[in-house]
Amino acid sequence: MSTQMRTFTMTADQRKLRKLATSNYIRILAHGGSRSGKTFEIVREIVIRALKAPGSRHLITRFHFRDAKIAIFMDTLPKVLKLCFPDLKEGRDYHYNKSDYFIKFRNESEIWIGGLDEKDRTDKILGLEYATIYFNESSQISFMSMQTALTRLAQKCPGLKNKAYFDCNPPRKKHWLFKLFFEKLDPETKKALKNPGSYAQLQMNPEGNRANLPDGYIEETLDTLTDQKRKRFKDGLWLDDVEGAAWKRPWIDATRVVKAPNDLARVVVGVDPAGTHNKKSNSTGIVVAGVSFDGHYYVLDDRTIEVATPEEWGNAVVNAYREFKADKVIGEVNYGGDLVERNIKVCDSTVAFEKTWSSRGKVIRAEPISALWQKGYAHIVGELPELEDEMCNYSPLMQAEEKTESPDHMDAMVFAMTALIEGHHPGDTSILISGGFGKAQQEENRRRL
Repeated sequence: MSTQMRTFTMTADQRKLRKLATSNYIRILAHGGSRSGKTFEIVREIVIRALKAPGSRHLITRFHFRDAKIAIFMDTLPKVLKLCFPDLKEGRDYHYNKSDYFIKFRNESEIWIGGLDEKDRTDKILGLEYATIYFNESSQISFMSMQTALTRLAQKCPGLKNKAYFDCNPPRKKHWLFKLFFEKLDPETKKALKNPGSYAQLQMNPEGNRANLPDGYIEETLDTLTDQKRKRFKDGLWLDDVEGAAWKRPWIDATRVVKAPNDLARVVVGVDPAGTHNKKSNSTGIVVAGVSFDGHYYVLDDRTIEVATPEEWGNAVVNAYREFKADKVIGEVNYGGDLVERNIKVCDSTVAFEKTWSSRGKVIRAEPISALWQKGYAHIVGELPELEDEMCNYSPLMQAEEKTESPDHMDAMVFAMTALIEGHHPGDTSILISGGFGKAQQEENRRRL
């Protein structure tokens, strides 16, 4: 099976990454700005590994399966095969399984595409063993989810050393990726890694991939971003947490839980819809939160979706509503008006919807919610990296000077938590009997209390 490359020229940064990939390092992080060639080169390396070891299995995963399917299965992987392995022909040398989302080569090797956000699919992909696991856009993946997936890096393949690849546009220095690859610390225990020499990192920025980018992409797109986004998506910088932010990471870490109570008193889905649908659009924030019978609040999941059509984010809201058996969807309607509710109702007419308006500044709205964490009444279930980054990096000064991108994850969380907290004092169960519920629910609350 020939793997001769005829139409692909590696950039200098990709050659450096190739050198790391063929070394003895077993944990490799490629980090830097947008469109720098990170994903393309790692996918190419995985194809090479699959062809080298007959019967080997490899996993490429993101947090959201939908994003992995679109970005990798439908885009990057076909491009890599076409440009780098032109002698391989679909149908003869490999074929796509479009129901389970993997590609199988003639030598019986497989490359699976997965997501860590859907339980059924996660259980399926983590029921297999792999020789390679690639965490694409790994800043969006929690440390716990990453560790769980790594337990499946256990396939024994002669002549192939098991490896894990990571890539990201750099989040904050408090992120577990920075702890692992730069500080060489265990993110949980804060102790030195037992095998620091196994970890390697490489910065790759779009300037180094200019030959493969559309004319004007750097100057007309990346250079016009907000200050924070430009530092992250063009310069590939790891930033410090913002002084004066509404939340501090020690508060979040101190109250973090592995699991929420099974019988929450109320669950809602907060939605901060994007006003437009194009490459520069904000994300649509979708966060699920609940309150327990003893007056504690839990952020259950972050389903925020990027650059989505109204149908796509509407379905994402409905899926979260159904999965968590939520009581209501709380949607911000400042810009979309009734269109927000109408869009969700088109996806599922049975969804209970409640409007909310952003009449005050983001920081002012967030203050009572931030106080819940300070006092120990609010908890994040597991890790929600993108949400936590926004919580710890949005300050009154940045808002006033408009130096930050829209905190869509945080806004959706605040909408949900505000709906849960209205009229309820933390630790006081009276609201759970007298307010916010129907008579049948009130009687049930009395029985439980």
